[in-house]
Amino acid sequence: MLTIKADRLKDIEKHLEAAYPNEGAGLLLGVANGEGKQVQAVLPLENRWEGHEQYHRFLLTAQDMLHGEQEAARRGLEVIGIFHSHPDHPAEPSGFDRDWALPWYSYIITTVTQGAVTRHRSWVLREDRTAYDEELIEILD
Repeated sequence: MLTIKADRLKDIEKHLEAAYPNEGAGLLLGVANGEGKQVQAVLPLENRWEGHEQYHRFLLTAQDMLHGEQEAARRGLEVIGIFHSHPDHPAEPSGFDRDWALPWYSYIITTVTQGAVTRHRSWVLREDRTAYDEELIEILD
């Protein structure tokens, strides 16, 4: 299970709606234990994919990931996942998403329809990389 406060989810929504009609992305910072993962902060990042392809692709660079790891460490947290949007498409991982994903991370995919968030879903890639399993999102006040 992935637990996130409503305020953090609003931060994600603002970033992804601002990126529309392109994909937006960022990192989930938090803690993980045997019971699940808790998002404590989000780190919105710039989509670094080539501009004309950003409507259906996102890219976070190695420098973005290093920045996220450093920011997480500064806060006593760790990078526990990635969030990104699917503009006008279902909140389900694509084959491209699977090719670039890492097992264990939580992947929140958000549908942004005509500029407004309509759905969040979270996914975890299986260790053998063959498929994703959906992860329950618990939203806290």
